[in-house]
Amino acid sequence: MDVGCPIEIACALLHVARSAYNKWASGKLSRRAAENEQLSRKIEKIHLEGPDKGYRRINDDLRHDHGIHVNDKRILRICRVRDIKSTVKYNNHGCTRQAKNPQHLAENLLDRQFHAFRPNEKWLTDVIEFKWYEGFEVHKVYLSAILDLCDRRIVSFVTSERNDNLLVFKTFDKAVKENLDAHPLFHSDRGFQYTSRTFHHKIEKAGMTQSMSRVAHCIDNGPMEGFWGILKRERYYGKRFTSKQELIQMIGNYIRYYNTRRVQRNLGILTPFEKHNLYLAA
Repeated sequence: MDVGCPIEIACALLHVARSAYNKWASGKLSRRAAENEQLSRKIEKIHLEGPDKGYRRINDDLRHDHGIHVNDKRILRICRVRDIKSTVKYNNHGCTRQAKNPQHLAENLLDRQFHAFRPNEKWLTDVIEFKWYEGFEVHKVYLSAILDLCDRRIVSFVTSERNDNLLVFKTFDKAVKENLDAHPLFHSDRGFQYTSRTFHHKIEKAGMTQSMSRVAHCIDNGPMEGFWGILKRERYYGKRFTSKQELIQMIGNYIRYYNTRRVQRNLGILTPFEKHNLYLAA
């Protein structure tokens, strides 16, 4: 004898439509569920290749690399179901030392106007510190970089074991050599390298205008600070580098990835180089 509960009664008790039960019993996924399953596989692949990516960046990659256009909330729901989470964000602490006796100071001409209409209109720069370990001994590597505000590309960068004038001068000379017609507004903080008389002469010789952040206002150089945070969060924090070569290689590889492969929503789901080349083509 069949002592099971009739389907009609079970559906009524559970407040489930008979059609919904029949669809579940057939084992067939709805169109929406099937799409979500396909999305989930792509999302998991993107996350596996870049664990640092949150749901927004995953959605940007879906649009840029796969031509899939869905809203952020749908991606967030799938990520929560699959327990997909980005790496934790960390606070960034810069390493630029304020000049005690600056030889040259400039006004804050940038004035937090972080938009540029064309490449090489506004450049930002700064120096950041990284550490690597040899047993219990701690060693440091410094990265100096220049960022373009129009396309957010890294114009030039140099690494060194010393945070000195030469590091900044090499970075600047490299940027000028690779962008001979560039005469941007050049913005930095008031670190000792940027307030030296020699550096100011370099700025003038290149036909650029110098701008400096106000004292204790790191937000005046916000996009540059933002880039440091991105780099460290995605490739540095949570890792322990045990050789200088390994650390320097990571920095170089990441900057190439950032310029050529990492899409940004504020660039219209384009990479910095794609945005740069789009402007040149226009």
